[in-house]
Amino acid sequence: MTALGAGPDTADVQRERLPGAWRLGLSRGALELRLFFRQREQVVFTFAFPIVFLFLFASIFSDDMAGTGATASQYYVASMTASGIMSTSFQSLGVSIAIERDQHVLRRLRGTPMPPAAYFLGKVWLVLVTGLLETALLLAFGTAVYGVDLPDSLTGWLTFGWIFVLGITGCALLGIAVSSVPKSARSATSVVVLPFLVLEFISGVYILVDTVPRWMLTVGAFFPLKWLCQGLRGVFLPSAAAALEPAGSWEYGRTALVLGAWCVGGLVLCLLTFRWSGRDER
Repeated sequence: MTALGAGPDTADVQRERLPGAWRLGLSRGALELRLFFRQREQVVFTFAFPIVFLFLFASIFSDDMAGTGATASQYYVASMTASGIMSTSFQSLGVSIAIERDQHVLRRLRGTPMPPAAYFLGKVWLVLVTGLLETALLLAFGTAVYGVDLPDSLTGWLTFGWIFVLGITGCALLGIAVSSVPKSARSATSVVVLPFLVLEFISGVYILVDTVPRWMLTVGAFFPLKWLCQGLRGVFLPSAAAALEPAGSWEYGRTALVLGAWCVGGLVLCLLTFRWSGRDER
């Protein structure tokens, strides 16, 4: 009887000793970061790509924007910062999770005692750290080379904070959801990068927002990148530059509403579409 009764008690003790999802998520996040920074080519591409594009566009289109108190170069600093945030969240997760699924990494993790939440927490830490580093590098480059003014008040930094958090959260959730679309690791880059590239053009990243056709802006307004760009322009450009926007203002309320909706909608999409194994696996 003692032997029979010892089994459940031992299992209960072992279960109690297992770290919680939050602690495991921190450990998983540290592992994700180590793996990321060990891949030097990926690190260089991730952080250098937006800066190179910023340098190219800001150098080619460097004229003053009449009546705004800002230059086109400063405009591109804000817009490319928004693009960098989406790149480190949506694009990074969309491609990497699809590859991990195709290589059966997700299926093996699902078979371990690790709570599923810990895996996603690890991805959150990866996106948060890389997103902050990318943003810091772009803003440092923009202030040093193109004279972008950083916020000089607590209100300005708080505005930047909630735009960054809502933007990176919504884009990350959308990236997790879209990772279920590619059928294999080989198609992951094409499936994820193409729509991201299109969004960059119709959201005012590469082309000044007042020259983008109105119907394209309308399409772009359904997605988070357009509002992320507009919100960051409001933070880093003079208030007079709001005249460039379709509504003639920064529309912080609508920005918060759309980005918040994408956080909720992205979470729903993740719950409905996320798969731990490939479509052809049982």
